[in-house]
Amino acid sequence: MPNTTYKILIERYLAGQASELEIAQVEQLLSQGMSDKELYNTLRADWETTQPENQESLEHLLDKIHHIIRLKEIQKQQSFRQRFLTIYSRVAAILLVPLLLSGLWYFMQPEPVVDIPVDIPVETSIYAPMGSRVAFNLPDGTEGFLNSGSTLTYTIPFASHRTVKIQGEAWFDVARDEQHPFEIGAGASAVRVLGTSFNISAYPNESYVEVVLEEGSVEFQANDATPAVQLKPAERLVFNGEKISIEETETGKYKGWTEGKLIFKGDNMAVVARRLERWYNIEVEVADQALDEYVFRATFEDDSLEEVLKLLSMTSPIRYRITPRQALDDGSWKKEKVRLYKK
Repeated sequence: MPNTTYKILIERYLAGQASELEIAQVEQLLSQGMSDKELYNTLRADWETTQPENQESLEHLLDKIHHIIRLKEIQKQQSFRQRFLTIYSRVAAILLVPLLLSGLWYFMQPEPVVDIPVDIPVETSIYAPMGSRVAFNLPDGTEGFLNSGSTLTYTIPFASHRTVKIQGEAWFDVARDEQHPFEIGAGASAVRVLGTSFNISAYPNESYVEVVLEEGSVEFQANDATPAVQLKPAERLVFNGEKISIEETETGKYKGWTEGKLIFKGDNMAVVARRLERWYNIEVEVADQALDEYVFRATFEDDSLEEVLKLLSMTSPIRYRITPRQALDDGSWKKEKVRLYKK
């Protein structure tokens, strides 16, 4: 079969436009997996020519597909096509079709059948690679976003035990269920809600947990030995490991990243440097401590690193030097580095 025919058939199948005969052809084709070298070569060539620089890695997609395969006995009432579309719907918001196609050969490989009783929980994770933001939709209807370098972990079945763990930053729009409160673990701390919208930041390499509430109410508990405190809308809570502080704030600043906006409103250089590192997957070094006393106000949307640095240097007494990525002897790459100096 010509390469173009492969691609047209699979695209029609994904779009729901295939006839019954074409559906049968595609499913028979995919069932051959790696044994059909022409199919594999076609998908691989398509992936290599369309992969954008910041696209989620193939390995991460394969992890998701592999997780679905492990649960196929739990979901055995679904047909192959339904399972395939379930995977596609979860990742379509962040992955292009060519990446999904390139993982199909892996999905179709024969695997040992493992009986997983429905009462045994299965842990799964969602990861946002550095320099990216990932949308998610949990089984109970809760939606949200993961920020760069963040991981969200939960177990299936989920709806009756709505507990997740966060490492990094996430925005949650929690589906309301008064019978089953939603709980987020962030290290030793916990956030409990019924139905609300809020941002939580709890990166492992930072010594604080931050919660910003947009609407609804949340309950924060620093650890098992301390009492819980309640937040009201437009409040920001920070726990530095020893004490909790709460202040009124503008929530738009903390939600902007979910819309692709990099917002600074009265942030000091340390905060600016950390956020630039995550946003652009770079390393930032503040060479002059005198810069720590300055605060920055700016909003960027779809701006390159160079454009952001130029604007910051025009509105504040800083200059910068960019060191490009460098290949290391072990085949890996050293991150692009930005050094900031005082003018």
